Amino acid sequence: MLAAVLTVISGNAVADPKPVHPFFAFCMDTHDSLKRTLPQQAELLKELGYDGAGHLWLDNLEERLKTLDAAGLKLFQVYLSVNIATKEAPYDTAKLDSALSLLKGRGVMIALLMAGMPPSDQNGDPRGVQLIQEIADKARPFDVRVALYPHSNDWLEKVDDALRLAKKANRPNVGVMFNLCHWIKVDKEENLKPLLTSAMPLLYAVSLHGADHATDIQAGKGNWIQPLDSGSFDIRSLLTILDELGYQGPIGLQCYGIQGDARDHLARSIAAWRKLNASAAPGNTPK
Repeated sequence: MLAAVLTVISGNAVADPKPVHPFFAFCMDTHDSLKRTLPQQAELLKELGYDGAGHLWLDNLEERLKTLDAAGLKLFQVYLSVNIATKEAPYDTAKLDSALSLLKGRGVMIALLMAGMPPSDQNGDPRGVQLIQEIADKARPFDVRVALYPHSNDWLEKVDDALRLAKKANRPNVGVMFNLCHWIKVDKEENLKPLLTSAMPLLYAVSLHGADHATDIQAGKGNWIQPLDSGSFDIRSLLTILDELGYQGPIGLQCYGIQGDARDHLARSIAAWRKLNASAAPGNTPK
């Protein structure tokens, strides 16, 4: 695990004395030029020092679990999208039921994306809340939590939407996720700390990556999802806010759309992650 890693800075080995958030990668296979198999992905994540992975959608979940288990890694999240506008089969109930039986007792979250109506349209709340409650009630006997996943241009677009829906759903295993890539498209950077403060009681997970500033992203001239060692957005400031607020959950590395050999950007990102954690150690000035 990363807590035991020695970080090398300017040639000096520095032990990070702070507990480090579990750090996992997801969507690392969507644009991998080598098109690695699930066993190869697990081996790569293990070699580089990641704590585990997220899994996109419900197919091939059993193989993902087996390959991560074999590598001594953890599955942190499984992503599920529902369409609130569809009266019949808004999601594949049979696949979800099978998935939940595989996830029992593993501490895995269902990260729930919700589409089908205009972004943030509260006319969809009754149907959306019904579906959240239905999925949460299915998941609870398996000790699976549901993290509402804000995604730009989806109906569930903003963290504020996720908080509103989680409170209306009123289920003990429903919380929210903060995704830097989707937040940075719809909000202002000065709102970051107030937003995370309001989300903290229900904040189950966070995802990040290298990125340019929100104003540039929203103007269409910034680079959106990048390796963690690049971009003008101050990732250290985000981590500092989370530490100040007492966040102790996992942090996912969003890799969607990063081209080339996944080994290259995953290696860069975990090196940057170690430096970010070392910079927050006592006696160091956050960078």
